Amino acid sequence: MTDLMIFGISVAFSFVAWGAVCSRYIWPFVRSRSLPDAATPLLYLNVFRFVGASFLVPGVAGSLPRAFAAPGAFGDLFAVVLAWVALTLLRRPAGYAALWLFNLWGAGDLLFAFYQGLFDADFHPSALGATFYIPTVYVPLLLCVHFMLFALLLRARSMSTNAAAGS
Repeated sequence: MTDLMIFGISVAFSFVAWGAVCSRYIWPFVRSRSLPDAATPLLYLNVFRFVGASFLVPGVAGSLPRAFAAPGAFGDLFAVVLAWVALTLLRRPAGYAALWLFNLWGAGDLLFAFYQGLFDADFHPSALGATFYIPTVYVPLLLCVHFMLFALLLRARSMSTNAAAGS
């Protein structure tokens, strides 16, 4: 089995596992709450994205190409800042916009990294070294979280549109 096959299988199993956890435990917990109450625990899962900066540490990340490591690391660090901003503003008028901004950036950053990993000829999963767990365990959880946040944001938008139409 090639390292790319092992990587792909690991990512797929992680999506299945996190999807099951999210659909069974997290989504039922957050879906019945207000947007700020539902988004708060989901945002806290993202404040640990600073671990993506380990892509820049020689020896920890193995031999990752800089073209992959830098956008991943700095994209994650910016996502951490946006998650903290969204947490700070969540119960204020700007909170809805901050949450959208975070969620669009955060999901886009993760999807871009997957795209790079799939289509960059210089990327090999074995180059991840000790950071192998980030895309195989943590990123699938974060993408599930982004999916739930999008669902919550769209529901909140729908509810506010319906409330405005009813008045």
